[in-house]
Amino acid sequence: MDEIQITRSITRLSHEIIENNPDISKIAMIGIRTRGEFLARRIHQQVQKISGATLPLGYQDVTFYRDDFLINLGSPQIKPSDIIFDLDDMHVILIDDVLYTGRTIRAAMGELFTFGRPAAIRLCVLVDRGHRELPIKADYVGKNYPTSLKEHIHVHVKEVDGVDEVLLMEYIEENE
Repeated sequence: MDEIQITRSITRLSHEIIENNPDISKIAMIGIRTRGEFLARRIHQQVQKISGATLPLGYQDVTFYRDDFLINLGSPQIKPSDIIFDLDDMHVILIDDVLYTGRTIRAAMGELFTFGRPAAIRLCVLVDRGHRELPIKADYVGKNYPTSLKEHIHVHVKEVDGVDEVLLMEYIEENE
């Protein structure tokens, strides 16, 4: 995906969120750091622009809630979660860049409940690449990219990487 395709996906996802949530005042958006944070900002801005509503926006870092925390100590930068509003009875739209195994989303949902009891949690991702290990499904998907286990999806956003793009990468093992 290039910048234009990403922008179109964000616009479409924003419209879908509005269409599927008749009481827009009950929505809160939360981006999963790192790249989900920036996608959440863009979707949040679009939803507010289209609907005219003012919605809460927060971010979470799920590093310490992951089930692989002790074996995955290579996280480049850990930031605190930033959710400074009440989640009780809100319809939370959880936003991330790529949905893969579902483990990041499970960790994000676990952390969300430390901030309150949402009425519902919906998932919005820019890319769904398949290979789920947990029974988690996105409600809003920008693009489905079925991948092999040797392929990986890299989402780049201007705010972090200087460019908006989605890349499909194939990893080749050294002995091949």
